[in-house]
Amino acid sequence: MVEVDRPVPGAGQVLVKVVAAGINIGESSIRQGAMDSVYPSTFPSGQGSDLAGVVVELGPDVSAFAVGDEVLGFSNDRSSQAELVAVPADQVVARPAGVSWEAAGALAVVGTTAYAATQAVGAGTGDTVVVSGAAGGVGSIAVQLVRNAGASVIGLAGPSNHDWLTAHGVIPVEYGEGMADRVRAAAGGQVDAFVDTYGDGYVDLAIELGVKPDRINTIINFAAAKKYGTKTAANSEGARADVLTEIAQLVDQGRLEVPIARTYPLDQVREAFRELEQRHTRGKIVLMP
Repeated sequence: MVEVDRPVPGAGQVLVKVVAAGINIGESSIRQGAMDSVYPSTFPSGQGSDLAGVVVELGPDVSAFAVGDEVLGFSNDRSSQAELVAVPADQVVARPAGVSWEAAGALAVVGTTAYAATQAVGAGTGDTVVVSGAAGGVGSIAVQLVRNAGASVIGLAGPSNHDWLTAHGVIPVEYGEGMADRVRAAAGGQVDAFVDTYGDGYVDLAIELGVKPDRINTIINFAAAKKYGTKTAANSEGARADVLTEIAQLVDQGRLEVPIARTYPLDQVREAFRELEQRHTRGKIVLMP
């Protein structure tokens, strides 16, 4: 961590004092240099998209918010994991009273990604939908959105997360050898749609289960998507204020839980990413500046 100049909000921006900022697995790839052709860095470099906090300054031409407003949202400038962040006013929404700071700061990326992914497969009443990585950041939201849509949900996850999935109306199935047979048994018939939040062969599994390519969505395995012609809807399709408002209202109404695995102070950001990169986290890890 280093000290940098205080951000100055430009036209149409608000300056937010960050209370909570979620971390995401995609940020690990950026940190490791694996996406340098897409996200080149000069140092010191900011990182992070998710944020929740309090508006402390308005840029020119901002009328939708006032100083002191509590907001949640996202930055597209890799800048949210900080004490202060300047962000376009149309990328934040009001924080509902029933959404904790931790949940608010963790919601944007996983919430909008899960929304886009589940919408892409058209989950609805009468469907049976499988979700891989079902207890992870995106998966834990996706299973609940699919369940809210009236579909039956099979969640692929390790045994330590099965009780949580069951409590949220999801049929848990352990990943690993023999998984296809276990899914078929849990489905009791046809699998209609598949949401892959993990990668690592799950698109192939969906095809093996007989799911049509136009009802398979992966947020990570783009090579498999190209091979089979499946969908790849993710954060870029869902990252809008209206979507974020809708998801936040579901949390506020008690219809959607944002599981928080652990919080870290900002100066322990490296330790937070070490835990995240184990890929066994239930829900989200959140930094609390």
